[in-house]
Amino acid sequence: MLTFLVSAIRLGMTFLLGSTGETITEKSGHLNLGTPGVMCVGASCGCYAEYLYFSAVGAFNINPVLAVLIPITATLLGAALMGLLFCFMTVTLRVNQNVTGLALTTFGVGLSDYMIAQTGIIYTKGSRYFTAHLEIADDLGWFGEIFLSHGILIYLAIVIALVTSFVLNKTKVGLHLRAVGENPATADAAGINVSAYRYAATCIGCGISGLGGLSFIMDYLNGNWEYCIDAIGWLAIALVIFTVWKPNLAIIGSIIFGGLYIASTYIQGFNMEAKEIFKMLPYIVTVIVLLFTSIRNKKKNQPPQSLGLNYFREER
Repeated sequence: MLTFLVSAIRLGMTFLLGSTGETITEKSGHLNLGTPGVMCVGASCGCYAEYLYFSAVGAFNINPVLAVLIPITATLLGAALMGLLFCFMTVTLRVNQNVTGLALTTFGVGLSDYMIAQTGIIYTKGSRYFTAHLEIADDLGWFGEIFLSHGILIYLAIVIALVTSFVLNKTKVGLHLRAVGENPATADAAGINVSAYRYAATCIGCGISGLGGLSFIMDYLNGNWEYCIDAIGWLAIALVIFTVWKPNLAIIGSIIFGGLYIASTYIQGFNMEAKEIFKMLPYIVTVIVLLFTSIRNKKKNQPPQSLGLNYFREER
């Protein structure tokens, strides 16, 4: 059970980063179905930057701080550029958001496969810097194993989620962002720059989601790019709905999703086909939550009213 819980936390934080970024984006009124592609591009940019850094300095001159900061920076920039492309299409050119998002997913998966194929290696050397933890954790039994044995991206995911929740609910910037997502025409009439908020929220959100992809490769898979990670991105979108657009609740929700996703690995007596069914559980639970929140119809548990709708100022 201890091993299962630790694995659920490590995988869950990948979902948490992806869902936190998508929550920020959706609060501005943008429905970005390109999150899976964004996470793929973010992960591949970070891994490729790690490869270039290791190649430049050699195996014996690696700075542990730079070995972490360089991939994180590359991930943020690569994923944010995907967000910028999404905004250019949907805000400036007013292309349909759903179509644009799906196109970004296809583009991102293909681009990441190409970038990784250029190196043809695994990233276990870089992964050990991301999974490094406090040595004291080994002496504290189950407490150290659960709370202190994780890498930097795990704790960063929790901090980002808490800060995002505070900004959205307790600051003027968060109020303006929520106003843009609820009713952009009213926000525009109040002097809020709708386009600027949507550009900023989407780029920042995509950057954070990209970190989720990097976490999945460098932390959970220990540097092994075993398969396409776009399925993780779809689960991150589902987590946004599961936690009713609340990043603080997503901390617990992400661990639940992580546990459900890997449950088949720890349950004996099932064949391979039956185990694949367990991976459907997060989606099934999300549908149940969506039905429940729709029936209750509480305003605070509903998505932004203008989610997925482009804003035409001329129609105001």
